[in-house]
Amino acid sequence: MPSSTGPSIGTITEGGRVTQVGEGQEAEETAPPVMTFGAPTAGEILAERYELVEHINNDSAGRLVWRGVDVVLRRPVAVVLRYPGGDSATEMLQAAVAASRVIHPNLVGVYDAIDEADRAYVVREWVDGQSLRDLVAADGPLDPARATAVGNAVASALAAVHATGMVHGNVHPGTVMISDDGRVVLADARTDGADSQENDIRAVGGVLYFALTGHWPHGEAPLHGATAGHGRAAIPDAVRDAGGAIAAPRQVRAGVPAYLDDLTMDLLDPEIAPTSSDVLAAELGRLDIPADEHFLAQAGPLRFTADPEEEPSPLAAAGGRKVAFGIAGLLAVALVGLLIGISALGGDDKDPKTEPVARPSSSAAADQPTQPAATVRKLAVEDVRIIDPDSKSRDELSDAEKVIDGSEDVGWETDTYNAPKFGNFKRGMGVWIDLGSEHTVKSVKAVLSASGATAQLYTGTTDPGSSSSGDKKLYNEYVKSPIGAGFAPAEGSTLIFSNGFDPDRKYRYLLFWLTELPSNDRGYKIGVQEITVQGS
Repeated sequence: MPSSTGPSIGTITEGGRVTQVGEGQEAEETAPPVMTFGAPTAGEILAERYELVEHINNDSAGRLVWRGVDVVLRRPVAVVLRYPGGDSATEMLQAAVAASRVIHPNLVGVYDAIDEADRAYVVREWVDGQSLRDLVAADGPLDPARATAVGNAVASALAAVHATGMVHGNVHPGTVMISDDGRVVLADARTDGADSQENDIRAVGGVLYFALTGHWPHGEAPLHGATAGHGRAAIPDAVRDAGGAIAAPRQVRAGVPAYLDDLTMDLLDPEIAPTSSDVLAAELGRLDIPADEHFLAQAGPLRFTADPEEEPSPLAAAGGRKVAFGIAGLLAVALVGLLIGISALGGDDKDPKTEPVARPSSSAAADQPTQPAATVRKLAVEDVRIIDPDSKSRDELSDAEKVIDGSEDVGWETDTYNAPKFGNFKRGMGVWIDLGSEHTVKSVKAVLSASGATAQLYTGTTDPGSSSSGDKKLYNEYVKSPIGAGFAPAEGSTLIFSNGFDPDRKYRYLLFWLTELPSNDRGYKIGVQEITVQGS
């Protein structure tokens, strides 16, 4: 009798039609032949339920991929068969079982996994569409808005997987599927234990880079345990300098927004600790808006910091990834972008997609006049208090002054809750800061008592006073004006907000808003030890 293991995934186009493949790759011509003993035939019904309709192809692991029909539910399915079953099919079946436990609109659905000893097979959702790899190969790189939407979908799928403690381990352009109706789904999770959630998150950077440029930033090396086959080798390697460093998307292709360029390169930088998948999904979701809503004009995305203790450069908020450009440098960047645009419109023989553009230094236009930079310093805080709009007891409001006393040894702390989101009955709590007068703000740094908390920074223009109703009014006003996004480095407890501040705007009131608490041996709690504001 067949043994149902419980509910592998993936689709790729072939000649304009959909094929469903196992590891997101098609078999090479040199792939070992599939055993034909007991080979399935069209019309055969497996497990008294799944009728085989058409053999689509074989994947790089030697598995047969069929289009089928669930004769009970009358819906199309993909059936992936492996010869033989038993121990040789363990990884495939385990991956299917794990994937079946996570239900998410951006994950391919897994319906069944059965081992019949001489063969094993997985039944999963049939997706009418094509892989990101084939879409970009056919139509070229995606526009920034669509690339962001794809990245958002992949990060959201990973957040669902990671929430269960599992790892996907196989994120690349061949396993990112785009259906005919625009749905983006992630396919083919692995369970061989050779990966980590951090690598999953970094792989989102690879997907974004490929979507924006048509190039793969990881060279020809196998990615996340998958073998380098026909599908992977077909992706061009990223443009690199003499030292092997990859060119940023904006150097490869004109029109990529600076903040999307920054986010992609930060995800790919091994020296910068990535955020969690849920925070990344939230940030990409914030940027994922229709193109007619001026996507390119949005700013203030998530930025990662390699050294959370280092104060941001005075010019860090003005743009650039690792180097802050002066006025002359910015003029040079604009000139380079203009030349690329003229070249593209004029049909220049040089293709900007394949020739990297050097990032200009501040000396690139030394003959241009520059403006002296304002002195950045630690700003004095005139008043500070705790904001708690969802509680009537107001018993967590004391010690607010300790977050600005210059000492990280003492601070204000929350009560202990039984769930990370303030027991699921509060939207959060915050520290309201009054700078006394309006200032240009460059960064806000919050030192916490532990790692693992998440927070957002807001601003507003009014002070409705310290009361339950006043806190509600303040929160409802300030939440409409977010500044960037919070990120806690993996090995630290410092949140730095250094992106999203408008250099032409003056700020007086800020709200540091905690949204999720880390766990300790008694529950969920955090202390805010010190908050400092840098500006002029």
